[in-house]
Amino acid sequence: MSFQVLLLDLRMLGTAGNKCNAVMRGLLLCLLLSTIMFLLYCSMLPTQVDIRGSQEDTCALNMANPLNKNLPWPSRRLQTDTCSPSGNIMFMKTHKTASSTLLNILFRFGEKHNLKFALPDGRNDFFYPSPFSRWQVKSYQPGECFNVVCNHMRFDPGEVAALLPPDAAYVTILCHPARLLESAFHYYGRAVPLTWSIGGDDKLEEFLRSPRTFYRAHAYNAFYLKNLLLFDLGSDNNLDADHPGVTETIRSLSRRFHLVLIAEYFDESLILLKETLCWSMEDILYFKLNARASSSITHMNPESSDRALGWNGADWRLYRHFNATLWDKVEVYGRERMKRDVAELRQRNADMRALCLEGGEAVEAPRIRDRRFLPWQPLGGKSILGYNLRKDIRPELRTVCEKMLTPEIQYLADLGVSLWLTRLWGWLKDVLY
Repeated sequence: MSFQVLLLDLRMLGTAGNKCNAVMRGLLLCLLLSTIMFLLYCSMLPTQVDIRGSQEDTCALNMANPLNKNLPWPSRRLQTDTCSPSGNIMFMKTHKTASSTLLNILFRFGEKHNLKFALPDGRNDFFYPSPFSRWQVKSYQPGECFNVVCNHMRFDPGEVAALLPPDAAYVTILCHPARLLESAFHYYGRAVPLTWSIGGDDKLEEFLRSPRTFYRAHAYNAFYLKNLLLFDLGSDNNLDADHPGVTETIRSLSRRFHLVLIAEYFDESLILLKETLCWSMEDILYFKLNARASSSITHMNPESSDRALGWNGADWRLYRHFNATLWDKVEVYGRERMKRDVAELRQRNADMRALCLEGGEAVEAPRIRDRRFLPWQPLGGKSILGYNLRKDIRPELRTVCEKMLTPEIQYLADLGVSLWLTRLWGWLKDVLY
């Protein structure tokens, strides 16, 4: 969503061959519109005055209790046999980790219980990849408290904590770094100029043969190509795996986050989330969102996967640590109990697919009839799957089914975010490609 990317794309298009005058006029018009969009974007950037704020700017302890009137229960997070469901949540939404599915779960829970979301303004993230600031929150006033923070950001724990009551539960999700690199390379490749010079039919394989040939640490959008998890979580993505900074990041995140989910064990992670927040099984039902068509997925061989893990060594170390902590929690929860609960969750999800979805499964983007349910697509592609609602759906199920399959952009609009910048970029993207 960047002027630089648009400008570079236009230059590439301009050198691809001779263009007729009508096409050139169209490109110039797009350049003009993108310039206007860039200037408008700059005008929206929050004023960075006293960005760290003061103690009086933060969500104070004595301001937390009144917010809990939004819940039908006292909000608190307890690991005991008797607990009350929690509605104060910080979800650190990482990229390409099944986080959109989890975001939908949080949106539905928050709407159901009238929770107060800290929402972005004009776009669907908090000015990513800039570090998060509380001033990026829509209509934020100093000292204001929220129940839920959950949109894409580059994590800053102090700024996030300023928005939430002290009893907020912190959760995030990680994905296997080799799979993450493949997904990010596909989804963001056209927005990363470093990848444009890579030749061959399999650009990812060519990149992994010699990543340093194509990588520059501080090049535009380079963070999508190396240790993206570490970058999202607020650290330096160019650190080597054995750097002391990686050790400190892991320690800091371990102290901060109550639960780190693992995408490869999504259902087990959700059961632990239910336990951590004292939610019900109904609260964690889901349809898989932002999934890719199988034809767009590059299946790496073991050698390529090993190279990807070596290149993303810091993320691999981060992932291994929190994968181990997840299974430690499973042991405490009980393996047999976990197996039963996962089976129940999967059966109930299957029941909801049969009740809500035409054909019971996801379909490719061109086959989605209602644009309300059309997911955002990567630059130059239509690889993200979505759903069609059953025509004969029972009236009492329509609302919950619609919400379960609503993509992030449309759900944010339903929550009152204008998203004019995101939509303008989407229009330009469609025109250019």
